Amino acid sequence: MGKKQKLLHRAQKTSKHHQPPAQGRKSQPVRRQSSAPNPAKTQASQSEPVIPFSPSDVILLVGEGDLSFAASLVQHHDCKNVTATVLEPNVEELMAKYPYVAGNIETVESGGGRVIYGTDARKMGPWTSKKGKDGAGVMDRIIFNFPHVGGKSTDVNRQVRYNQELLVDFFKRAMMSLAPGGTIIVTLFESEPYTLWNIRDLGRHSDLKVERSFRFQASAYPGYHHARTLGVIKNKQGEIGGGWKGEDRPARSYVFVRKDEVPKPVSKKRRRESDDEDGSDADG
Repeated sequence: MGKKQKLLHRAQKTSKHHQPPAQGRKSQPVRRQSSAPNPAKTQASQSEPVIPFSPSDVILLVGEGDLSFAASLVQHHDCKNVTATVLEPNVEELMAKYPYVAGNIETVESGGGRVIYGTDARKMGPWTSKKGKDGAGVMDRIIFNFPHVGGKSTDVNRQVRYNQELLVDFFKRAMMSLAPGGTIIVTLFESEPYTLWNIRDLGRHSDLKVERSFRFQASAYPGYHHARTLGVIKNKQGEIGGGWKGEDRPARSYVFVRKDEVPKPVSKKRRRESDDEDGSDADG
């Protein structure tokens, strides 16, 4: 049995002994100081988003789909060094899947970013300071939002295995491009079958640890829309619109760092207190 098969076997074995986490945050003991909670403080803690990067960071976006997230980083978060990758081999195929993508491409490139086509998360890079594999990685943040292999199978167990394999390969390739102290950020929906992927275990067995996790808030990225792997949804008249909106579903971002490293801090102006400061790699 190869290394990757052993890794997946351990992750799947772990899932048999743990119930999948419920949606949202786990309830925590509350120390009551008064009978009346502070509405303003409660509302602020629930609505203030976590932004896991700084404008000065060198950022790699993987599997960007319609590039709306990349465009938001450039236009609304003032990120100047963004490399956005897509699986489609050229702009024509990308536009066939996402007809409105041209505006996002223009936003990214005019803001100093770049779009790289034909990039498979399993085989990408490396982006290093030297040619070949000897140089150190240069990416401060590597972000993969809502990874999914697409509709290869309707069988849940097979889908789980396929997506675990995708993440294992992604982690391996991403670490080659990750700068010292850099972070890998993966965002998943907080529901089955995504919770069955056991992403913490996959990271742990890939020599990564979860530094923290937090609720992903799409509203923190104006203009962002969740793009389906298979492309836009059209009605019977061939018009775009309607259907399922992924940005409205509860989702969680996991921030991974190398096991032996301390993560590079995010600018205080950007970072907000996460709701899962798990310096350990324990589930939570």
